[in-house]
Amino acid sequence: MNRPKKTQVLVEEGVISAAPKSRVRDRIMQTAADLFYRHGIRAVGVDTIACEAGTNKMSFYRNFASKDDLVAEYLRGEEREGWLCWDATLAAHAGNPRLQVESLFDMLVKNTCDVDSRGCPLANAAVEITELDHPARPVIEKFKAEMRRRFQQLAREMNAREPEALGDSLMLLWEGAYLTRVTMGEHGPVQRAAKAARALIAAYTD
Repeated sequence: MNRPKKTQVLVEEGVISAAPKSRVRDRIMQTAADLFYRHGIRAVGVDTIACEAGTNKMSFYRNFASKDDLVAEYLRGEEREGWLCWDATLAAHAGNPRLQVESLFDMLVKNTCDVDSRGCPLANAAVEITELDHPARPVIEKFKAEMRRRFQQLAREMNAREPEALGDSLMLLWEGAYLTRVTMGEHGPVQRAAKAARALIAAYTD
């Protein structure tokens, strides 16, 4: 989830020249995403983002109306990335919903137990952003509602007894795994989330 900064160089006829600078907006977005995920949204101010992105506050506000708007854009990016990963995992096991869910949890454990993981960026943001009129709130709520719908749909495709209950149980396990990664580290209960998911599925299908 962390996004290390990359320096690109162009080598041509023995001459090394710097690649064209990335667009200011992209640099701000990339820098903010890294800082927000590592340090938290409230802990990172506009001055810090602008400085780390190699720009200034004037350029920041030319690209984003406010920090709140930047936060919403950051979370929309995380949402897109999350669904790309989810869809790719399911596509590898098309037609087998049970294996699809098991693979999702295998992926969760692998990614969340990485040393740089700080859990789910949208869940983390939900804890920090309590204002109902904040532009990021609808992004968070939409993402989590869609995740719940998808888990319930997968449970129905498994012909599970009480598919809504299984779907909700899987989502609770998913969210809880992320939380324990933050509170107890990569060697805490998160490492058993995939095994717990298989037990839940068996309880509702076997």
